[in-house]
Amino acid sequence: MSGHRSTRILAFTTCLLMFLSFFFGGCGKKEDEPVTPTKEPYKVGAVLSISGPNAPLGTPEQRAIRLFEKEINAKGGINGHPLEVIIEDDESDPAKASTAVTKLITQMNVLAVVGSSGTGTTLAMSPIVEREQVPLVSCAAGAQITNPINKWVFRTPPTDTMALQKVLEYLKNTVKVTKVAVLHDANAFGTGGADALQAQAPNYGIQVIARESYGSTDTDMTGQLTKIKQTAAQALVVWGTNPGPAVVAQNMKQLGITIPYVGSHGIANKKFIELAGSAADGVVFPAGRLLIPSSIPKNSAWRKAVDRFAAAYKKEYQLEIDTFAAHGYDAIAMVAEAIKKAGPDRAKIRDEIEKLKGFVGIDGVYNYSPTNHDGLTADDLIMIKIVNGKWTEEKS
Repeated sequence: MSGHRSTRILAFTTCLLMFLSFFFGGCGKKEDEPVTPTKEPYKVGAVLSISGPNAPLGTPEQRAIRLFEKEINAKGGINGHPLEVIIEDDESDPAKASTAVTKLITQMNVLAVVGSSGTGTTLAMSPIVEREQVPLVSCAAGAQITNPINKWVFRTPPTDTMALQKVLEYLKNTVKVTKVAVLHDANAFGTGGADALQAQAPNYGIQVIARESYGSTDTDMTGQLTKIKQTAAQALVVWGTNPGPAVVAQNMKQLGITIPYVGSHGIANKKFIELAGSAADGVVFPAGRLLIPSSIPKNSAWRKAVDRFAAAYKKEYQLEIDTFAAHGYDAIAMVAEAIKKAGPDRAKIRDEIEKLKGFVGIDGVYNYSPTNHDGLTADDLIMIKIVNGKWTEEKS
């Protein structure tokens, strides 16, 4: 009898627990409600150019990183650990970038670092993260960052080499020119891009017949443009980041220079249009497909990621996304994914970043390896033309 009684009690208890679980579970948290992380934070550092000449890059990167931090922590963080991103402003200064990354690593004990926004500032950080053995995911495009390979350094944007490929194909096949001039920022990004252009142009039957440079804070380029106007250049390639390229566009209009203006992917945000005004119309530049979402297959995971990010960014900041926001979002997202797999171990986090394959980002679908720390390809870029202050896809 006692056996039958025990069985009945067990059955009753099981039913009661199932009922309570069903009833109170239905009254608990909804699927989309925030889940508070309960464990100690995982700290990640970010060195960005929030002020100085590269602020048009660093500011959207900062916004995107904060958005990701908010989103992931609302979902319970990383394996129950809240993500804490400590952001330092390098003021677009390589020396300050070095100081900032050293502070983050040695004083704040971050697991990984995102940044910087520019090539020069990233290059200043690279030997430090290599020495301290901390993974760095850069938001800058200079080819020098990952060529040659630095074991501890990765990047999210397409390289300037990829962007130059699109530019040269466009100049040869669409504009059909054989002689060009180049006007570039004297910083690491501008100089590196101009050097690569000069080296690669002959492979496309194009000759660089004039080359001029300007300082990152220069506010007038009429002197350089006057020299270029006196040459037989059939197009002008401008390699730099805002505000310089916007000044060039305005000065070209003032001087009546009508040859095609082809920019770099360093102007792939609305800041260029804002600064250049009507002089921006007609400018063509390479940029990620995310700026023209219709260029991405509609039902692909990449397109869905772009659409979701665009909506979230607009809701959070009342702003449209740009490529620099994408660089920052992708960088912190892949660091978080690596930490999820590796735990709080810097070397293992580095290894997990290098193993990422088919990682769907906003800039594209990333594939890293021991011999490829770039992740993307030239196919992730398109040529964009500004028409009436809006981005439109251009044939390359």
